[in-house]
Amino acid sequence: MTTPGLVDRLAAHRLIGAVPREQLEWLAAHGRLRRLGPGDVLSFSTGPVEGLYVVLSGHLSICVNRGAGPRKVMEWRGGDVTGLLPYSRLTAPPGNVVADEETEVVAVGRGDLPALIHECGELTAVLVHVMLDRARVFTSSDLLDEKLLSLGRLAAGLAHELNNPASAVARSAKTLVSQLEELDAASRAFCAVDLSGDQCAAVNNLRDTTLAGRAQVAYSPIELADREDAIALWLGDRGIDGFDPEPLAESALTTEDLDGLASLIGRQGLAAAVRYLSVAHSVRRLAAEINTASTRIHTLVAAVKGFTYMDQSAVPKLVDVGQGLSDTLTVLKSKARSKAIELRLDLEPELPSVDGFGGELNQVWANLIDNALDAVHQGGRVLVAAVQEGDGILVRVTDNGPGIPEDIRGRIFDPFFTTKRVGEGTGLGLDIARRLVQRHKGDIEVTTGPDGTEFSVRLPATSAPSARSESRPS
Repeated sequence: MTTPGLVDRLAAHRLIGAVPREQLEWLAAHGRLRRLGPGDVLSFSTGPVEGLYVVLSGHLSICVNRGAGPRKVMEWRGGDVTGLLPYSRLTAPPGNVVADEETEVVAVGRGDLPALIHECGELTAVLVHVMLDRARVFTSSDLLDEKLLSLGRLAAGLAHELNNPASAVARSAKTLVSQLEELDAASRAFCAVDLSGDQCAAVNNLRDTTLAGRAQVAYSPIELADREDAIALWLGDRGIDGFDPEPLAESALTTEDLDGLASLIGRQGLAAAVRYLSVAHSVRRLAAEINTASTRIHTLVAAVKGFTYMDQSAVPKLVDVGQGLSDTLTVLKSKARSKAIELRLDLEPELPSVDGFGGELNQVWANLIDNALDAVHQGGRVLVAAVQEGDGILVRVTDNGPGIPEDIRGRIFDPFFTTKRVGEGTGLGLDIARRLVQRHKGDIEVTTGPDGTEFSVRLPATSAPSARSESRPS
């Protein structure tokens, strides 16, 4: 195509057509027309971007695989501009830029961009705006991808954490139904025995005191087996059989207590009383298991609500950093247990609040702690600590892993850089953590060596003390 014909096409371009014609002539003189067929690659993710591309017609797109298969993150059609833009630090795209149909672009080489900036002021201004818009799109896409990946990790960990207490509730509730029927029968049999008021009161007192003592008793498997044998032998010597001695063995009841009971009520009512005590122990044990498991479920749900700041408007407010760290550790605890990692939280009392977005800060803590858990070996240690430092808060995430290799230390905050296998990381966690910390007017640093790594986050604090009831969702 002749230069005048190319200038006319550039003048009809949606983005740059309004700049002075002499600048379009400069662009036509220094650029070359490239035609791409469907499937042709304009820029490879493995190589440097050759220069600026003005899309005259057709359709280009870029797909990125961050572990869940290729996903289209951006596309360009006739009237758009892509490639290396003025003042951009772009070296290579995050994925291949591919033509989806017959496409024509005007390509201006990387070496001509300094002259473009110097000689084409209006054109440069338009291209800088395009670069800023592109950066916003990629930033939003990156943050969304990392949040989705974090959500997947959170959902997997939460499902694992909820499974045990939920199963315990279902199992105990099912057993409780039959035990309540058994308790009803045992109670009728006990009431049918002609006992005095003092004797009934003694049985009920023994029931209540031994059950209350159970909370302070933790028997080893050997101790529990010995207690079962002793109680079974005691019952057998008196001709009492037909029920499991395990509930009595798990309580604080002793054979001395049973001896006292036998001497008080006599042999006639002993079997009914012991059966009543045993079933009452079973029912209360099942109720206690349901209470413990449901409390655990409530704690996990509260931690997730606190971690995500669900049901709260997206406006800055006072944030309790200590509570956010605690919630984050709760949702990541299953991962630590799966590797037998010691995960500990040390909080300085009365930490001041931070003015900002609690959900975003929790995203920072989740990324740092999750990376630390990945870095340490089986049986390792991760310490999370928060203290007041001057007018701000210092949060440290320390692990005793092998440290960050020296040859990659300068790249760990780069977008898309990751040492994890495909599907395990996007290479966005630390980049997003850095951006979110900077958004809160803080800074993030890393120190590393063969004995471990420590990430330090400093955030400016408000004058108001931390108040968990204000910063955590109810």
